[in-house]
Amino acid sequence: MTRVAYFAHNIDDAAIRRRAHSLQAVGCAVTTFAMRRGAPSATPWENVDLGRTHDGRFLQRFAAAAAAFPKLMAQADTLRSADLWVARNLDMALLAAGARAALGLETPLVYECLDIHRLMTRTDAAGAAMRALESRVLAASTAVLISAPAFETAYFSRHHGARTPMLLLENKLAFGVDLPPRTAVSSSRPDRPLTIGWFGNLRCRRSLALMRAVSRLDGVRVVLRGYAAETEIPDFEAQVAAEPGMTFGGRYRYPDDLGALYGEVDLVWAGDFHDAGANSAWLLPNRIYEGGYFGTPAIAPAASETGRWLAAHGVGFALDEPLETTLPAFLAAMTPERLAAARRDVLSAPEELFRQSRAEVLRLAALATRPAATDARAAA
Repeated sequence: MTRVAYFAHNIDDAAIRRRAHSLQAVGCAVTTFAMRRGAPSATPWENVDLGRTHDGRFLQRFAAAAAAFPKLMAQADTLRSADLWVARNLDMALLAAGARAALGLETPLVYECLDIHRLMTRTDAAGAAMRALESRVLAASTAVLISAPAFETAYFSRHHGARTPMLLLENKLAFGVDLPPRTAVSSSRPDRPLTIGWFGNLRCRRSLALMRAVSRLDGVRVVLRGYAAETEIPDFEAQVAAEPGMTFGGRYRYPDDLGALYGEVDLVWAGDFHDAGANSAWLLPNRIYEGGYFGTPAIAPAASETGRWLAAHGVGFALDEPLETTLPAFLAAMTPERLAAARRDVLSAPEELFRQSRAEVLRLAALATRPAATDARAAA
């Protein structure tokens, strides 16, 4: 059995839990060494609590990671027994690399990077310093785990060259989770307004403004669910409350609530401008896979990785700028027949486009047996 030590920046992050669950599902024994944003929470695997961090406070996270080093060293036996180390985000990767060096280990280390933080793309001294720290992590890493191809082409290759192999695992529905059949959820009903869903990490001011605007159109309703990032939009709930055509239902359970969530909407908003021109243009968000599984077409800007992905696979709509004009016009022209045809196109796409396969997860687990960088490059 492959033993995985997973260094996590937030034990309650849904992506962290998806990754741990999928590794368990392919037979790995997982131990997380995790920070948290609130009170300690239970996990279906062994977890070592490393302390608390705060959303949006990047430097505090680095300080907390440094303070957690003695706690980590107290787990030396568990760390030595692991066959593979995976570290999510730069702060945890630096902590893991330091612990591995202190213990004199050569265990393969995978740097998991599912977002490029805005600090990393700055052109000033602060950005250069952050990339220098990242270079140290890359030098110690067997591979970098990314969720979208543009992270490699637009960021890692540009700033760090091609010295560290990239392993692409998209943000698909996790392998091993129980889901209803794809056709069990109907997302198109003539007895309701045209309903747009915006789900997940709700942190984009422009997306909120766009959703507010379309909620005022005749026959259109907007449903918001997920985590409202008050550090980015302090008056989020007040803005939503001001729009009669919008509702915010708070957080949802993954994967339990997904069927009902996507069954309530006809289209899903997949645009993001939180880091316009950088991370937002490069990422592939969870909701294109979740919506795709349940037959819900997505909408995204054409000039983004998400928009190109939707167009390439024929599972949604890519709209040109300015979205303040094109999005309302698109919705006003939507007909039940066009919506039904789009839903059929999404449901006809293979399930593997939206849901991880066992083979995909095993590509990560296989790095435990390939400690040399040259072998990891072949695996990635």
